[in-house]
Amino acid sequence: MNRDTNIRIELSPEMRTPEECREILAKNRAWGSIFSDHMLTGFYTAEHGWHDFKVSPLKPFELHPASTVLHYGQAVFEGMKAYHQPDGTIAAFRPQMNAQRFERSAIRLAMPPIPEPVFLDSLSALVEADRAWVPENYGESLYLRPLMFSGDARLMTSPSDTYHFVVIASPVANYFSNGVKPVTVWISTEYARAVRGGVGEAKCAGNYAAGFIAQREAVSNGCDQVVFLDALDHQTIEEMGGMNVYFVYNTHGRVSLVTPAISGSILRGVTRDTLLTLAQDLGYEVEERRITLDDWRSGCERGAITEAFACGTAAVITPIGQVKSHDGVFTIAGGGTGEVAAKLRKALLDIQHGRAEDRHRWRHRLV
Repeated sequence: MNRDTNIRIELSPEMRTPEECREILAKNRAWGSIFSDHMLTGFYTAEHGWHDFKVSPLKPFELHPASTVLHYGQAVFEGMKAYHQPDGTIAAFRPQMNAQRFERSAIRLAMPPIPEPVFLDSLSALVEADRAWVPENYGESLYLRPLMFSGDARLMTSPSDTYHFVVIASPVANYFSNGVKPVTVWISTEYARAVRGGVGEAKCAGNYAAGFIAQREAVSNGCDQVVFLDALDHQTIEEMGGMNVYFVYNTHGRVSLVTPAISGSILRGVTRDTLLTLAQDLGYEVEERRITLDDWRSGCERGAITEAFACGTAAVITPIGQVKSHDGVFTIAGGGTGEVAAKLRKALLDIQHGRAEDRHRWRHRLV
C-alpha cells in the first residue's frame, strides 16, 4: 500500500506466523489481552512538529516519574478494527471518522493534532507489519488502538511541549465473554460520566477512569454494565459505559430507532453514526432526541419500546434485556435479543467483512 508519510519499518526477528497467531487467539479469548508483534511510534516537539514515525518491535515505555501524563492526564486515544476481506486485503471501517475525532480530542486537551493522512498511514504501516495477526473468522478482527500522550518531565500545570504517538494492535473476538446475549444494566444516580462543557465528547483516558466506580456499583447490584444519566437533570439517558444507546419503538408496525441527541457530553460514536444511516437503508425511521429514564420505563410497560441496545466499536451491538435501579427493575421485550438489533448487527458485520455491498464507501483498504 502506498503511503505519503515516511515511516520506517523495523521488523521483529521473532515475528510469529499466521498459524501461531491463530493458535494464540484460540487459547486466549479475553478481549484486548494479547498483542501483535509490533507497534508504531511518532514523536512531537515544538521545534520539529510530528516526526520520526517508525514501526518497531512491541516493547514497554520508560517514563520519568514526573512525566506530565501521569500527573495531569494529557492522553487521548481511539479504537477501530481491521477486517480480513474476501480478496485477501485488509480494510478498516470508517477510520477517517476516528482520525477526525482523534484530532478533536487532542485539541480539547491542548495537544497537537495528528494530520489525518499521517493517522491513516500509521494504521496501514502497522497492519502491513502485523498482517498475520488479522483473524479471518466472521466477527473477529484486529483491534487498532492509536494513543497520544504528553512527554514532558516537569511538575507544572500547563500543557506539555512534547508528545508521543503510538499505535498498538490486538486480535479480538467477542467483547463480552458470554457472546451476543442481552445484558442487565444498572442506572447510576450517584455518579456522572461527563457534563456539558467538559470532556465528554473527547476520547480521553480520564473519562473512562471516572466511570469505573459506577461500573463497580453495577456489578455489586448483579448487573453487567452501567447506564449514565445527564449530570444536570439526573433523568436524561446518555450512555451505557463507554457505548452509545439506541431504543427501538414499534408503533402499529412502524419501526423507528431513537438515540440520545449529541449534547456536548455524549461521545460521537462511529458505530452510532453508522447505524443512523444503516437503519434507514433497512427501512427503519431514525431520530436523535432526548429520552428520559421514565420514557424508557413507561415505553417498555406500554409495549411501545420493543428493544434497547448499546453500540460501539468493541462490542458492535449489545442488546439490553433488563434495567435495574434503586427504584426497581423492568424488563425489555422479555429480556431476549430483538430482531432489529440482530438484523443491524449482521448488516454491519457483513459490510465490515466485505460480504455485502459497501454503498457508502465505509471500508478503507489498509494493505
